Amino acid sequence: MGKASKVMELFLHPEEIVPLGRMYLAAKKAKRLPSSPTWAFCYDMLNRVSRSFAIVIQQLPEELRNAVCVFYLVLRGLDTVEDDMALNTKKKLRMLETFCDDIYKRDFIVKDCGEGNYKRLMMEFNNVTEAFLSLGKVHQDVIYDITKRMGLGMKEFIPKEVETVEDYNLYCHYVAGLVGIGLSKLFAACKLESAKFATKMDALSNDMGLFLQKTNIIRDYLEDIEELPAPRMFWPKEIWGLYAEELDEFKDPENREEAVMCLNHMITNALGHATKSLDYMNELEHKWVFRFCAIPQVMAIATLATCYNNGKVFEGVVKIRRGKTAKIVTELNSYEDLVSAFYNYAGDIAAAVEPAVDPNAKDTLQACKDVQDKCVKMVKGANKSGALSSSNQSSFTSKLLLFMLSLGYASYAFSLGGVRESLGVSADAGDSTIDFIQKIIAVLCVIGLSIILFLQD
Repeated sequence: MGKASKVMELFLHPEEIVPLGRMYLAAKKAKRLPSSPTWAFCYDMLNRVSRSFAIVIQQLPEELRNAVCVFYLVLRGLDTVEDDMALNTKKKLRMLETFCDDIYKRDFIVKDCGEGNYKRLMMEFNNVTEAFLSLGKVHQDVIYDITKRMGLGMKEFIPKEVETVEDYNLYCHYVAGLVGIGLSKLFAACKLESAKFATKMDALSNDMGLFLQKTNIIRDYLEDIEELPAPRMFWPKEIWGLYAEELDEFKDPENREEAVMCLNHMITNALGHATKSLDYMNELEHKWVFRFCAIPQVMAIATLATCYNNGKVFEGVVKIRRGKTAKIVTELNSYEDLVSAFYNYAGDIAAAVEPAVDPNAKDTLQACKDVQDKCVKMVKGANKSGALSSSNQSSFTSKLLLFMLSLGYASYAFSLGGVRESLGVSADAGDSTIDFIQKIIAVLCVIGLSIILFLQD
């Protein structure tokens, strides 16, 4: 996106300017690395492979922060092995099975695996294992257990296609549901959440992971299908087979109608995990653990709302507007914020449903209703009045303020009402060319903000 487009985005969404500034400062803070070379590598790599995640993780208490950082990098390493389609299959299967044991080796590295930052991560993985070995045994045990189970699960799917929805759920469990289970156990191990998170939250933790993973799989369709030397195909044939003979047919613009139907079907399937995610987050008590969990979940449902009925998913990766991301990352601080976001994004999806042309319309509307009903029920149960209020009022206030400022600037540009004189500037002072340019800018500002203020939602 060019500079002009970015400026236009800010012009259209002025309420996102402050969150963008706050996110910039948070990202800058996240880049301040520890003095230890080992931990400096880990946090630098975390910033490189997951910027938004790095910002949120930096806000966790130190014990949990370090454990989660290592946990993430270990699993990112395992994922890099799975994702490398150029890696010899026999070698890949062996590595997926033994990776959990290799993290106990201080000199463990992997050559010629991955690309870019991921290749560097693998080449210098000894830093990650060094950090892993410095953690407490309870943290090591959790990371080892999840890495082992995930590696074996990935190994199971190397020769196996994702045929059924059951396969799809199982694969997502292996690569993401287990992450949720491991994080819950780390929360309990650090005594930031109750002991039940170590023993009784596996099902809800799994739903948290599946909601995120299915969102990523939907969003990354084109990137995965065009992977070289061989495509990665995670959409279940039980779903896409209803709309095409081959999964890659959706890339063809001639098949866009069927592609979007399939996309909406996939999104409806993902929404089935949203209510369980809300149940999980309702149990969280620690503020920063809550933010750590809630921000990715809101990003997920926002992504689904952006992707729904959107044929651009088959042309490239569809992303949430950066300003919207900044608002989520910087302003999601309470349970009310979480519930409002889920309620509103579910409403956005429901509003985009086209019953006349979408065979899944009824199921999609029901899934959205289930999310909104859950939000209402949980707000009433918690006696949190006003949690479902929209953010439209704050947005309107921001736009109104900018509109008033634009009127003030126009008054100056056109020498109205003695504005220039009140500022000590002669009405006829200045370069005529500059005055003309200022008048043009002022007119554009007033017209543009008038449209935004009075014609937009």
